[in-house]
Amino acid sequence: MDLLLQIGLIQLAVGALLGWAMVIRLERPEWLKKIGVVQSHRVLQVHLDFVIMGLILIAVGLAVGDLPDVAAGLLIFGTTVNPLLFVPPAFSPDAQKRLWYRSLSVASFLAVSGGLVWAAIVGPS
Repeated sequence: MDLLLQIGLIQLAVGALLGWAMVIRLERPEWLKKIGVVQSHRVLQVHLDFVIMGLILIAVGLAVGDLPDVAAGLLIFGTTVNPLLFVPPAFSPDAQKRLWYRSLSVASFLAVSGGLVWAAIVGPS
């Protein structure tokens, strides 16, 4: 199986499993507070973004069979880091103001954007 498809399915599965965190968010919000979550809506964002990013990888993996390894690596990096960027602000809203966070965000967004443009140029197999 193509690596993009494998990683995309893993991301989709992670997103699906995080759906349980949504149940916890609604039914037992004190559990999230107990582990230090101060912005529980970030849990929803992580859940949705993993589903979306997984679907993007699956679509690109199916549409573009011969994507160069560097482009695939950019997509895998970006689509994995993007959802994870919602985790630090869940615990500390000030995380988004820190240089490491902003730098990682830019790198991740550039990786996804660049990888998708590259996939569009390569085109369907």
